[in-house]
Parts: sequence; structure tokens; C-alpha cells
Amino acid sequence: MINGMELSSLHLKCTLPSVRSLRRLASPFSKNPNPRLCWKRRSGFCFASSSDTLLAGSRKEDGKQRSEVVSKKEDEFGDLKSWMHKKGLPPCKVVLQERPSHDERHRSIHYIAASEDLEAGDVAFSVPNSLIVTLERVLGNETVAELLTTNKLSELACLTLYLMYEKKQGKKSFWYPYIKELDRQRGRGHLAVESPLLWSKAELAYLTGSPTKDEVLERAKGIKREYDELDTVWFMAGSLFQQYPYDIPTEAFPFEIFKQAFVAVQSCVVHLQKVSLARRFALVPLGPPLLAYSSNCKAMLSAVDGAVELVVDRPYKAGESIVVWCGPQPNSKLLINYGFVDEDNSYDRMVVQAALNTEDPQYQDKRLVAQRNGRLSVQVFHVCVGKEKEAVLDMLPYLRLGYVTDPSDMQSVLSSQGPVCPVSPCMERAVLDQLAHYFRGRLTGYPTTLDEDESLLSDPNLNPKRRVATQIVRLEKKMLHACLEATVHLIYQLPDDAVAPCPAPYAPILK
Repeated sequence: MINGMELSSLHLKCTLPSVRSLRRLASPFSKNPNPRLCWKRRSGFCFASSSDTLLAGSRKEDGKQRSEVVSKKEDEFGDLKSWMHKKGLPPCKVVLQERPSHDERHRSIHYIAASEDLEAGDVAFSVPNSLIVTLERVLGNETVAELLTTNKLSELACLTLYLMYEKKQGKKSFWYPYIKELDRQRGRGHLAVESPLLWSKAELAYLTGSPTKDEVLERAKGIKREYDELDTVWFMAGSLFQQYPYDIPTEAFPFEIFKQAFVAVQSCVVHLQKVSLARRFALVPLGPPLLAYSSNCKAMLSAVDGAVELVVDRPYKAGESIVVWCGPQPNSKLLINYGFVDEDNSYDRMVVQAALNTEDPQYQDKRLVAQRNGRLSVQVFHVCVGKEKEAVLDMLPYLRLGYVTDPSDMQSVLSSQGPVCPVSPCMERAVLDQLAHYFRGRLTGYPTTLDEDESLLSDPNLNPKRRVATQIVRLEKKMLHACLEATVHLIYQLPDDAVAPCPAPYAPILK
């Protein structure tokens, strides 16, 4: 058996291009950092050649020339659906259509549409398992799949690594037509917008004031941590180790390329229900991002006997885009994962984090009382769209606990029901004032007002990334305004709304 040190000594080292050149990448799964060059190992050195790549032309080509090159390639290999039929896809009731990209440097994107009129309950398509990528297939061992994904690596990282290795094979790969389609989509959702994980710093500034920006930065750190653990997958997965014994992942794929590929896989992975752990995350070639996601749809991709099928939940006319349910995800997740925001998302929510003050001399007593009532010393409250008043009422007993000084009052305030504190009006005014100040503070953290957001969104020429960013901050502000309104209304319900708030040296901390 070859151990890690011996294997490293066998690896033929090659000087990789700079990160700056990698950022000019034309596709997330590119096997060549420079679209004009192909790197080959010879006697321990790298040589540039003009051998075939999966990219269409150079930046110097005009739109017409680029289109002609692309058309010739598609004529030669056929589109994704044609390839799938050749490989066992049974007759189906969908067709690939095109919509233009908002960026003229990028090709138009495909989407799945009905090829004929459909009724609710019709099976739109049924993709056999032989055309689906899962960890069971990638790692060749369900036990290894469970071990890897319950420790340091996610299913997405494993699937990404597999497709990147497949991309290195070019046209020899069984999955070449599918990877070619992923390259074309570039991780863009049905609005043709990339995940903010791939936005520049200037573009991320569109999300200033939004907690979504912090989520993006944290997710990016998580992707880097997974990249640093990729070699674990390679060493443990016999199928990858045997096929590419000299291609250690972190040496074969620079981080910038892995990140782009990860985001592309993230945008199209399907979560299957009632299957083994090694099959729950699947890449279905006719699935998203070719299928549009919707929060109010009931249709889901489902595992059936030897296949994954889609049963539509509504009638469609021939040519209409087909949608599937994206799960109970808030808009922050939809934007990060798929590059879009759903204005009618009934699952949208924000988070308010409250914590008992650790400097409070009674902190330990309050922490124990909170635990007995199902609360934590650092408690997360979810503000759901349309239920902002309920969220405020849910926060009040916990916040009151932070203000009380008499141990006999601790249990009563935390278990109390209703909008008025049972201890004193002045303490209730202090709690409500703190909450109102918190909501106002979050609103002032945004560089634009609601009116300015509305004005931006009315511009038909608004940059699509700016548009989805403005959509999400606008929806967040609406929830915060509703919370503030509910809090102010409670202040007016006090017996005397002019009462001065009680002093609060150890008030709870809100984030």
C-alpha cells in the first residue's frame, strides 16, 4: 500500500498559473486555468499546447463568431436532452428552451419547458438512476460516503470534486454533455444571476446592512475549509484514488476553480427523500437550474423505482417553463444557493439573537430559569414574514428576564403570557424601548430607504445582481418595519405610555 508521504513524492509537480489568471476563467468546471492553454505533464514539467478545451472561442471573438463556434459544437455533440435519450432516458413531456443572459459576455441559459399541454398529476419526465450522480456512484461505497459526510466534508464538496475530475477527461468522460451544460449555466439560476458567493466586493456592497452579506462571507469561509480537506476524500475514495493516483486534489485544482465549481453544483443539487444517505443528494441532469424553483409550488423531484421523476402540480401550456418546490427556505438561502429572491415566499424569515448579560450577578440563576422554560442563555428568535407581531410577543418574556432583579420574579416573567409585564410598567417600558431601539438600529444600517429601493426596482435597466440584492433588503426592511410597528403599538398599550423606563444596568444583548 502506498502511504500519503510516498504518494506525494511520486506526484509530478507543476507550476500553476496565478490566482489573477484563474479569475478570468470562462466556466466553473474548467480543466484549464487559461482558456487558451492546456497543461500536460512531461518529464516532471508543464508544457502549453493548443489541444482541445471545453471552451468556445476567445474573448477577442465577436458575438457572431462565438455563436458560430458554439453552434458547431452543439451540432457535433447534441444537446443535453438528446444525449440523455441516447443513454436511456425514456420519452418525456419536456423540451430545452433558451433565454438570453443579462451579460453579453455569457451565453444564453437553458430552461425546461413543457413540450405539450400538461395537466396536474402528469409525469413530466423520469430520469433513470444511470443518468444521476450521487455519492453512492462517486465513492463506490456507501459506508465511505456516510463516513466522509458525517465528519469534515459535505456532500456538495464530494460531488464537486468528482465532477472536476470528470472534467479533466474532457470528451472521454461519460458525463461530458452534462458538464458542458453546467459550464453553460455557470451556476446561474432561472433569473440568470450567479450566487453572491461569486460576486465581487463592489457587488457584495449591494447587501450592506443585510445579515445575508454576513451569511455569504461565512459560507465562503466554509467552502475554503472544505477545500482544505479535499485530499481526505481522494485518499479514502478508492474509485478516485485509482483513476487519478497522481492528481492530489489541492494541487490539481486551485481554490478559485473549486469555489466556482462548488457554487455551480450547489445550484443544481436535489435533496431526495426516502433514500439512503449516500443517495440523498443527487445531480439530476433535467433538474435545477434548468427547472425553475418556486416557494409556492408543490411539485418535487422524487425517487421512484430505479429513477427520479417529476410529477407536475399544475397545468402547463406547451412552451411554459416548469417549476418545482425549493423547500421551506428563506430568501437569504435562495439567493446564496440559487441566485434569486422570491417576492411571494411565505417561508421568508429573519433572525433576532438575544443573550442574557454575563456580567449580571444573577446570570447563573437566570440561565437556569431560562433552561427550565426551554430557552438558552443565547436564544435565537425567528421573525417570519406576516407574523412579526407574534415574533415580538415571543421575545418579550425572555427580555423581561434580563431586567428583573428579584429572584421571585424570574419564573413569573418568563412564563407569563400576554403583552404586558406582570412586574411593573416601568420595566415593561424599558424592555419595549430596547426592542424598538434595536429595530431602528437595524433599519439605519441599510444605506437606502424603502422608498429608494422601490425607485431602484422600477428601473427596467437595473443590473440584475443589484436587482436581486435590492429585492432581498427591501423584504428584510418590511419585516423590520412591521416588528417596529408592533413594538410601538405595545408601548401605546401601557397604562401610561409616558412612564420613564426602569434603569437596566444588565439589559439583555440583542444582535
